[in-house]
Formats: sequence, structure tokens, C-alpha cells
Amino acid sequence: MLVQDLIDAMEQIAPLGSAEPWDKVGLQLGVPGRDLGGPILLTIDLTEGVLEEAIEMHAGAIVAYHPVIWKPLASLTDATHTERIVRGAAEQGIAIFVPHTALDAAPGGVTDWLCEGISAPVGQARPDKIHGDCRGLSPATGGATEREVKVITFIPSDQVDQLRGALGTAGAGGIGNYRLCSFSVEGEGTFLPMDGAEPAVGEVGNLERVRERRLEMVCSKRSLPLVVETLKQFHPYEEPAFDIVELVPEPVRGAGAGRRLVLDQPATVGELGDRLKSHLGRARIRYALAGDDRPLRTVGVVPGSGGSMVDLARSEGCDAFITGEMTHHEILAARQSGISVLLAGHSNTERGYLKRLAPKLADLLDHADVRVSAKDRDYIVAG
Repeated sequence: MLVQDLIDAMEQIAPLGSAEPWDKVGLQLGVPGRDLGGPILLTIDLTEGVLEEAIEMHAGAIVAYHPVIWKPLASLTDATHTERIVRGAAEQGIAIFVPHTALDAAPGGVTDWLCEGISAPVGQARPDKIHGDCRGLSPATGGATEREVKVITFIPSDQVDQLRGALGTAGAGGIGNYRLCSFSVEGEGTFLPMDGAEPAVGEVGNLERVRERRLEMVCSKRSLPLVVETLKQFHPYEEPAFDIVELVPEPVRGAGAGRRLVLDQPATVGELGDRLKSHLGRARIRYALAGDDRPLRTVGVVPGSGGSMVDLARSEGCDAFITGEMTHHEILAARQSGISVLLAGHSNTERGYLKRLAPKLADLLDHADVRVSAKDRDYIVAG
């Protein structure tokens, strides 16, 4: 097994393209083509204690949910804990992979796991089952890269098939398992050749009217230069008319940052709090009520630090907002806007998912030895 195999497996679970633009995700240490020997250790935070644990078990890789390298490193000494961790892992040949917000955004990822626990009464929650309608607060975008732009041109009706075939060879007209996909409609084209023109149809100085077909085909941005060059080469006109239209990326409803959860049955903030404590194994959480604790249906859910998304949750009709942590002023603003807030601690809303991730990853890596760190924990404790 290679480090690349781990990268590929994590990409299946949590595509890195769904990560937030500001995030630092992917392989942070290691070489994709090198052998991956020993166990794979999962952790939320890669601390020096977790690194010692990895070294003791002769781990080949660490999947650290939070980025290990955030700011550029000017040196690799013993000056800071980050330098010691990165240098120590490198010396031991341990690769480090970071999924972070890609794992939050993925279907069946951290955020969906959190929704499972709060969508049903205590004792009724089920793995991989969300009771209610659940979609991304900020839906991810996806779809095939072969449909990034649409090329539209106009050609005499009797030459459409030849041009379609040429454009298909250049990379246009692919949709999934289908090729040469196009749309055409007949109409009338006009043009007036001026001095110096060498028209394929008509004469200089005469307004020409030609029965033409509007031909449309999609393609990727990568293929676009060759598609345009091929269009000009195979089009019978000296100056072919064509349009390039950039297409809006396809939204993926069940993926993206945060979730908007509409409960099957209304619940009070107190009931949601009990569900959250049970799901996370916590004795207490914090919450701020906005008015009376009356039953509600629509809940915004963001693991970790979700304060930046509370306004979006409000605009999406959420009556409550569940996350790990928010600032004092973010809480006040949310409450004053009518949204009750429940806070369970930053890493508390993430750590429990590692037990779900371990078997998923092991299955994709031919039953590799994937372990959850015993030393990874929340260092913020109540006095």
C-alpha cells in the first residue's frame, strides 16, 4: 500500500474540492509514491502526545482532522510545537493527511454525523440515518468538469454532422457515458461580405441569407482551446460566428458547509440539548435561548466554530443554531435576531466522528489497520 492509496481513499470519503477555499487540506507531509507501512492513526488534533502514540505503534500515516501546518514554516527546529511535530513525523517517515472542512462538507461526513444525533429523540438516533430533511446551508458545487462551458456556433444545415464529429474528437459533447451530445435548431443567418472577404457562400457586397443550424455542445475549460481551434478549422465559413457561455456549477444539495435540518417532529431547545449531550457523550453543553423554549423545526448545524455561518442560518429560516463555539458578540447577535444557540465545544462536535471514519477508511484500504488515537482529547475542561 502506498501513501497515494490513502490519499485516494480519503478523496472518496471527502473530496478535497469541497473544502473551504481558505482551508489547508490534503497531504501535508509525505510522498505519494512511498510505501505506507504500519497502522493509520486518526486524530482531531495532532499534538506531541499523539505523535508519540503514532511513533510507539510504528504508524505509517496520521490522518489529522485539523491542519497541522497552517502558517508557512521558516524552519524545522525545536522552537515550536508545530516544528517539533512536523520534524518528528518526517524523521519517522510518517505521512500526514488533513481533510478538515472537506470532511465536514461531505455527505455522511462530520456534519451529517452531528445531524444524526440531534434529529431524533434520545435512544432513537440511528447511524447513517437523519430524521428530517437535511441539506447544505451553503451547498457544495460539483457536476462533471466536461460541462463547464457551452460552445454555440451557426453552420449550414448540410454540414452540421461533420462539424459535430470534429468537435466531439476535440473534447466537446461529452456528458457522462455519452458522447457527441448536442442540440441544434434551424434558423436564418445573414451576413454582408465586405471588400477583402472570401466568403464560402455568397458574394462581396451582397447581403446573404442562409439556412443555418445553431449547434450547441458542452465541454470542459481544459478542452476549450482545442475545441475552438477545431471549430475554426472545420467550419466552412471564413469567419465563423460562435459563442462561449460559462455554465453555473451544479449544486450538490446534500453536501457543503453546514446543514439546514428540518426535523420530522418539532423539539424544544432543551430537548435538542439532551440529544446533543447524549450523542456526544457530554455531561453539559451551553445554550442561549431566544425567547421561550417553544418547539421548533428548523435547525442550523455547523461543527467546530460556526459563528461565521449564523447569519446564513438565519436567512435560511433556522430557529436554532448548533455548533461547537462562537464568540460572545456572535451569540448576542444571534439571540437578538431570534435564533437560539447551542454550544458543545469546538472539538467535541468533531471527535466522535473518528469512530465512524475508521471502518470506512479500512474498507477502502483492503482492511488496513486504522486506529483512533487514545491520546487525542479536548484540552478545555470545566473547573
